[in-house]
Amino acid sequence: MRWFVRGDIDGFFGLAIDNLVQLLLIDSLCRYVLGFSNQLIYGQVLPAVAVSLLIGNIFYAWQAKELGYKTRRRDICALPYGVNTVSLIAHVFLVMLPAKQEALTRFTPEAASHIAWQTGLVACLGSGVIEFVGSFFARYLRQITPRAALLSTLSGIALGFIAMAFVFRTFAHPLIGLTTFGIILMTYFGAVRFRGGIPGGMVAVGVGTAIAWMTGLAPPAGQSVAQPQLYIPIPVLGDLIQALKGDALIKYLPVIIPMGLFNLLSSLQNIESAEAAGDSYSVAPSLAVNGIGTMAAAFFGSCFPTTIYIGHPGWKALGARAGYSILNAIFFTVVCLGGLLSAITYAVPVEAGMAIVLYIGIVITAQAFQTTPREHAPAVVIGILPGIAAWGALMSKQALQAVGFGKPGGPKFSADLIPYFHQYDNWIEGAFALAEGFIFTSIILAAATVAIIERKFRQASLWFFAAAVLSTLGLMHSFKFTDSDVVMDLSQPGWAWAYGYAITGGILLLAPLITRPSDGH
Repeated sequence: MRWFVRGDIDGFFGLAIDNLVQLLLIDSLCRYVLGFSNQLIYGQVLPAVAVSLLIGNIFYAWQAKELGYKTRRRDICALPYGVNTVSLIAHVFLVMLPAKQEALTRFTPEAASHIAWQTGLVACLGSGVIEFVGSFFARYLRQITPRAALLSTLSGIALGFIAMAFVFRTFAHPLIGLTTFGIILMTYFGAVRFRGGIPGGMVAVGVGTAIAWMTGLAPPAGQSVAQPQLYIPIPVLGDLIQALKGDALIKYLPVIIPMGLFNLLSSLQNIESAEAAGDSYSVAPSLAVNGIGTMAAAFFGSCFPTTIYIGHPGWKALGARAGYSILNAIFFTVVCLGGLLSAITYAVPVEAGMAIVLYIGIVITAQAFQTTPREHAPAVVIGILPGIAAWGALMSKQALQAVGFGKPGGPKFSADLIPYFHQYDNWIEGAFALAEGFIFTSIILAAATVAIIERKFRQASLWFFAAAVLSTLGLMHSFKFTDSDVVMDLSQPGWAWAYGYAITGGILLLAPLITRPSDGH
């Protein structure tokens, strides 16, 4: 097996487009949502992203070469690897943005953005530790958690925080949005390729960029091209330790733990997908290096975990082997360390690639129904609901902030707002309760529903009792109003929800004694 073959070029373009879209998202969200400075983005975050991508891509290329040597085969394809889209969105909107909004009540916007970045480092480190340690237990974790629970929870995040955000953006800029989305639908769902073998993602980004420049959407207003310069990755252990000394880790555990487990188990699924395509990789080292890459990202200043990507069979079908992974590592090392993303974001607006991200959200949601037993479909729907509720709560809070609530000199967030929502039959406090620890809620409700569908009532009761414990600890549903936001309240147990879960668990525990099957079985 050779290091490079012709198919590695095709594979590289496809994988590079996927990762480039993630970098565009990082730049856009860090700049406009979190208020990060250019120095923080280009001098700290992106060099750390380069470190994480370099570690994983080089390892998986070497791993493919070794597997080819051991099996005497030349058709081994390396595992695709890059920045995790779902974690990227989750860390921005569920960790760093709340941390920034809370910090704004006490610090300047610049200091608040720095605190948000430090909080993101903690979340990234936590995810990496879970991925690394869990690599030795991943198969067991997967056995005890139904697939419907895992995939439906991920779907809730994908629908709300990924797909809906870019649906809005697509119809806000319909010329570029609908055109590129049509190209993605045609090539990805229609399973066709452009003549000459040009990847559909590349065509969509190219057409979107051309339309953006013709319509004045590019270049972005007020953005200029920074001079290329060399940025050296610098460890940020001081910032990481400072953040760990605070309450960031405890406060955001309801996001960090489930997202880390998702990254772990979704990577495991992708390894199994590669095995189904004929490339059987050792599970523990593959997952462990994924975790090491994520931890390295945090140590050097990135808030964004990495993952083994879905799509190995597709890259293999294109003829990609080990070399496409090496090319991906080299390309993004040059882009991130050379400060070249500034020129790319100037020339290629995020709108040009948003159809690809929207596609990812659709695929994640569709997969939840396609790869689970048909009879578990109700559990998938139930697992999606808390994520949609969390997204709706975020939209409500952002609408209030847009009209001045929580800003200096403006009205404050308080429980007095709730009756105004009730006037429109909007029980917003339920959305706020669901939003806190919603990933736990999604997993538990979906898993319990699967058990109920299969009439494993005692197993379902254990899931509800677990929810009661988490609610008592304040890790689910407990919230409080601050002057600028509605946030999790770890100091106050969610007794009402804990009692509700406990009573339901008790009923389910007694179900075999107080019920009988209604279908005669």
